[in-house]
Amino acid sequence: MDDAAPEILYDTSIVSDVRDTYAMFGAMRRAQPITVVEIGSRTVYIALKYDDVAAVLRDNDTFSSRVMRAVMGPVMGRTILEMGGQEHTTYRSLVSHAFRPKEIERYGRELIEPLVHELLDAILAGGTRAELVAQLTTHYPLTVIARMLGVPIRDYAQFQQWSLDLIGYKPTAPHTGLAASRALKEYLAPILAQRKVEPQPDLISELLAARVDGRGLTDDEIFGFLLLLLPAGAETTFRLLGNTLFALLSHPEQLDAVRADMDTQLTWALEETLRWEPPLLGTARETTRPVRLRGVDIPARAMVSAMIGPANHDEDHYDEPERFDIHRHADDHLSFGLGKHFCLGYHLARLEVLTAVRAALERLKNLRLDPADECYIQGVTFRSPNRLSVVFD
Repeated sequence: MDDAAPEILYDTSIVSDVRDTYAMFGAMRRAQPITVVEIGSRTVYIALKYDDVAAVLRDNDTFSSRVMRAVMGPVMGRTILEMGGQEHTTYRSLVSHAFRPKEIERYGRELIEPLVHELLDAILAGGTRAELVAQLTTHYPLTVIARMLGVPIRDYAQFQQWSLDLIGYKPTAPHTGLAASRALKEYLAPILAQRKVEPQPDLISELLAARVDGRGLTDDEIFGFLLLLLPAGAETTFRLLGNTLFALLSHPEQLDAVRADMDTQLTWALEETLRWEPPLLGTARETTRPVRLRGVDIPARAMVSAMIGPANHDEDHYDEPERFDIHRHADDHLSFGLGKHFCLGYHLARLEVLTAVRAALERLKNLRLDPADECYIQGVTFRSPNRLSVVFD
């Protein structure tokens, strides 16, 4: 690992300084559970109730994910996000080879645990104060993915910037995102070619070797998956890690409960964080036929915004949903999705966050927020802490 952590450049379009989105969405949910808005020239139907969002996510035949082609297709190509039917089933079976339990276990042992301790060693060498967004959460998941891919260590900072440019792609200002897409493909192409000749114990070699009924992945399909994995895996996981640390550090009595029973309570702390502050607030779908949802008639080819975060705060599904409580033991949140598009990297993300939080609590003794520096979770589409200034003994 490089001696100096890479400089992180944030895109303010995806990390905006908006703290409390849930009050607004809560008022919308109670007044009009299916809120209809005009965005540009298109009518969008916003689902805000838990049962409605769950129904949208489960029914991919009626609420198709093909709309994701317009959202990310220009920079990623055709990805699993937009697929449906047998195509989705076959593709998911192929790429899931790289996320088998034994592979996740190996990644944890060989990549994740050593990296966490490298980062904590550097933090401890700096004294008894740290800023965990800059020193731990931001580049940790991306570094995990880069090592999974077998990317040379010197390129992590560049990968960070490319991933931010990909996920911040805007059709109205496409140049930066398209340039990042081209650069990543040009960088990955020779690595892909080399792995075809000399396979290595890495993710790219796993993808090349995957077969279902004699079918493998084409180069374009592998590129599409890798371009999705970089921003989707790194961005959401680093935000989830930051949200989990913030949730515990801002609720000291629950942090004490986790410290007293790490094996059980840390898992529930992660589940409650996923419900209380998921890293991504919503996703988009497009109707394939006319449908009626909570009394609202939605025509075919309409955009439906399934608001996962607000659904996780539905007072008809959770008691006191604004309260963070690891003891509620609610593992039915919608943060990893439902149905065919349930998050493929679910187990990897959980392992990364649990490993990092456990190690931080064990090695940074008496870890607590620095009262001299205000920390809070922010964002509209993506949510994570502005900073995590901490002190420890």
